[in-house]
Amino acid sequence: MTAPLTAGVLLAAGHSRRWGDGNKLLALWNGRPLASWAADSLRRAPVDLRAVVIRDSQVTTLMPGLKPLAPQGDDQAASLGAAVAWAERQGAARLLILLADMPALPDAVIAAVLDGCGDRPSGVRHPDGRIGVPACFPAPVFPQLRGITGDRGAGALLRGANAVEAPAEALIDVDRPEDLADRA
Repeated sequence: MTAPLTAGVLLAAGHSRRWGDGNKLLALWNGRPLASWAADSLRRAPVDLRAVVIRDSQVTTLMPGLKPLAPQGDDQAASLGAAVAWAERQGAARLLILLADMPALPDAVIAAVLDGCGDRPSGVRHPDGRIGVPACFPAPVFPQLRGITGDRGAGALLRGANAVEAPAEALIDVDRPEDLADRA
């Protein structure tokens, strides 16, 4: 019998509305483009299949080894929908979601999220107490993920998920240029 597949998808198709001019994923963080850090994390993650949901061909060049996927619309849920549809087509039993604007995730945190993903989702507990990305969803949750619409993610599905603890500095989420201060 073949072992169940785990798909990992990096979401990198956001519009960066809070960023201002330019593409934040190309901005430097610790000397490298922001998106390259998250792409490296996904390449090292213990998953079987790897893809990236992306709009910008310049960012695609930072993602060797990740299958590029187009979002299925213009809102946040469209990226998640593209990831789920691809994972389903591959026959994945679980889906790991990472964000391209979170460059400091330790491999151990990603592995713990995967380890916690069994009959229910798992995700990282953020400093505000909510459970969020990185997150892993088992296949029975895929229909609910596909049902998400608009500019929101899977936060509602992560309430009650298995929580993984991570240090706050590992959860850097770059939304504005000042989030990169002293790191470029």
